[in-house]
Amino acid sequence: MLNRIFIVLRSVVGRSFSLRDSTLAIPVWLRFALLGFGLSIAIAACSPTTPTVSNSPNASPVATNAPASNVVRFGIQKATILLKTKGDIDKRLASEGVKVEWTEFPAGPPMLEALNAGAIDIGPVGESPPIFAQAAGAALTYAAAIAPNPKGNGVLVLKDSPIQSVADLKGKKVVFAKGSSANFLIVQLLEKAGLKFSDIEPIYLTPADARAAFVKGDADAWVIWDPFFAAAEVGTNSRVLADGTDVNKLGGYYIASRKFAAEQPKILKAILEEVRNLENWSDKNRDEVATVLTDALKLDAEAVKKATQRRVFGLTAVTNDIIAEQQRVADTYYQLKLIPKPVKVQDAILPPDQVAAFALN
Repeated sequence: MLNRIFIVLRSVVGRSFSLRDSTLAIPVWLRFALLGFGLSIAIAACSPTTPTVSNSPNASPVATNAPASNVVRFGIQKATILLKTKGDIDKRLASEGVKVEWTEFPAGPPMLEALNAGAIDIGPVGESPPIFAQAAGAALTYAAAIAPNPKGNGVLVLKDSPIQSVADLKGKKVVFAKGSSANFLIVQLLEKAGLKFSDIEPIYLTPADARAAFVKGDADAWVIWDPFFAAAEVGTNSRVLADGTDVNKLGGYYIASRKFAAEQPKILKAILEEVRNLENWSDKNRDEVATVLTDALKLDAEAVKKATQRRVFGLTAVTNDIIAEQQRVADTYYQLKLIPKPVKVQDAILPPDQVAAFALN
């Protein structure tokens, strides 16, 4: 019970309630499995009234009942908050008689925990969270692929650190969010440097807690993505050890619940079309994007501009080549024993006739 409440609290307040130093510690994949049951019990125990989903970007990702067919529950992160701020998706779906409820998450793994529990219908994440979610039995599907953004994520060390290369991370404490894109980035960078994942001491924390640990010196390096990456470059005494150049081949995905994709293909297609339009607009209007995001994120303007200028925008259909590369990610995580069983990515791809109803051309 206590473990389940920890999971709910972590999602609600957007920070990591670390169980790693506790006798109650459980792996991420098991937390996925427990969430569906624990969510309803924890809510009942902690709230005298039925919670509702808020339109606030800081709303807690807590599910109650299944939504009406005229409501789409959309998960976002800070890196994708423009989806909500720009308003195009709301306008497009309003023309279809559909309302959008937005919920912000600190990272991809808790977002897909919420999707697995039935709290959201769709959201963008990196390449890793779907693998962990699929290993936990989540009924999800890959709706569209996000362009790789190799310079928008990397490894930071403090400026006075003796660490000068990724090879120097051997035996060091490295902090990142387990099951996130940062997780796979460090795996790839270590391999490129001739090291194994077991050569480092991983510390699993969400971005806010990871930054605090890194700045205090509790971790030797921090693996993170934009806008947190750029914010740390600008706002901390750090330097970039390595980024995703030459190793980052996948950008992430828009992940939908299988139920939503199968029952609302017209709405899903409308969403993906608006996301692609926004990506194309953003690519041509980077200064305006930076201005909007600076206000929305309440981050340093220089950091937001840095993240925006180096970002690669784009959205495509999920091709066979992308599926093959994603399978490599899944196989790697299983070999490292970070997921409990092999994952077949193709199992999360809907039949061709269903995909055709929403896939981008």
